[in-house]
Amino acid sequence: MTSTDITKNALYGQLCEHCDGTVRPKKIDREAFKHKKGFIILEGITVGVCDTCGMRYYSAEILHAVHDIATGAKPFDRIEKIPVSHLPEGP
Repeated sequence: MTSTDITKNALYGQLCEHCDGTVRPKKIDREAFKHKKGFIILEGITVGVCDTCGMRYYSAEILHAVHDIATGAKPFDRIEKIPVSHLPEGP
């Protein structure tokens, strides 16, 4: 087992910080991350998800990958367009 595997596995089985649930591994098809340099979408990742409230927990490996892709240190697979709009102000 590598140190990366130990770090990832440390997320799972822990108590959720927001409720009494347990953080479990879950395979996610697409997850969007907000970075100061823009949005990054990762596909086919495993994240920690609370089995009660749904709170998500990300490994350091995932967060470093988001940073590296956003800053250009790591290549990305493709670019997708994201719709942007303004909503009218409420009463």
